[in-house]
Amino acid sequence: MKIMLFAGLILVVLGIASLLVPIPHTEKHGIKAGDVNIGVETTQSERVSPIISVDLIAGGIALTVGGARMRSSTK
Repeated sequence: MKIMLFAGLILVVLGIASLLVPIPHTEKHGIKAGDVNIGVETTQSERVSPIISVDLIAGGIALTVGGARMRSSTK
């Protein structure tokens, strides 16, 4: 099926991107006393666990292969 092929390719691309691109995370810390606000904003960039990336890639490959087999068997 075309949808399985498409979903598989998207998962493979997301898995590879998650290995390379860090995800930014912003936190705000501060104190509020009456009308005065004192705060600090921190930003960190973290990568996703490699296990999750491998799972995304493996799932994408499985969907792509399954979609290709279904497509060739229906012809």
